[in-house]
Amino acid sequence: MNDITVHPSIKPILPHYLLSAVLFIIVVGWLSYSGSPLWWLVILPLLVALWAVAKHITLRTTRLVIEGDLIKYESGFASKQQRTIVIQKLQDVRVDQSVMERMFGIGSLTLETAGESSRLTIEGIDNPGRIAEMLHEKMQHHGQP
Repeated sequence: MNDITVHPSIKPILPHYLLSAVLFIIVVGWLSYSGSPLWWLVILPLLVALWAVAKHITLRTTRLVIEGDLIKYESGFASKQQRTIVIQKLQDVRVDQSVMERMFGIGSLTLETAGESSRLTIEGIDNPGRIAEMLHEKMQHHGQP
């Protein structure tokens, strides 16, 4: 089976990009029409856009890689965090989705293992049910329930 890489979805931040664009158009239009000297108001949509870009970078630098018998979770841009789970140690795979998440096809995937740091949750991924099913198949392949 091929390796699979899963990133959190950018769907939750798309409205922020749209909001930023709409605010920019409104502010620039109002400033142009009114002749107001309050050009610093352009900062508001730029701050919204800056937040969206920062969140986008965070989402793109977080990933779950399923390769062979290993599950690797990596996150971080400047400093990195990495965690590796052996499929044989996996005890439970859970998918959580709110009503809004179900409408957009995203959700959280929680992996539970025995041990000290037993829970790993990756939030906001596309098609979490498909990933959970694939992990269940791998667990059964290794003789787990």
